[in-house]
Amino acid sequence: MAQPEMRLLDRHGRIVSGDEWVGLADDAPTAGHMAVVVSLKRFLAERDVLLSRDFRLGVRLDPNEGPEALAPDLERISAIFVAFPVFRDGRGFSTARILRSRYRFSGEIRAVGDIARDQLFFLLRAGFDAFELRDRDHEAAFKWAQDSFSVVYQPAADHAAPAFARRAHPPSEGQF
Repeated sequence: MAQPEMRLLDRHGRIVSGDEWVGLADDAPTAGHMAVVVSLKRFLAERDVLLSRDFRLGVRLDPNEGPEALAPDLERISAIFVAFPVFRDGRGFSTARILRSRYRFSGEIRAVGDIARDQLFFLLRAGFDAFELRDRDHEAAFKWAQDSFSVVYQPAADHAAPAFARRAHPPSEGQF
């Protein structure tokens, strides 16, 4: 059976068509592109050249690579592509949370790789803006993720009020 096509969804569950980002191999030229994604290794090796070019810059982080090396340049980086090579590897959640909470990164954070509907709610909470999703019914997958949980138990990048905070300050009638 053929694998479903990968779809890019934004943080509202809408399918994004016409993705402008071009992923480049470490030895590929950057000329002729408006928005390029390079590996962290390439970024570190060619930092000054890449930051001086006239294109939008994205950096891909693999699970064993943290965002700390990018911290001094985050204001000049447009997007971070966080790799999830296998479903069971959750290190990317921490990467997004660190980018949003510690470094106040305001650019796009995109989850790429082996992403499933079960992860969407938590990806949103961690601070992701976009997701490459392999699911036959993308809209239903996103709606399922949004509707699956009505209460959260800990603070996250989405700033939803945790259950303990709601108990301390209960909402008015009908707000839950």
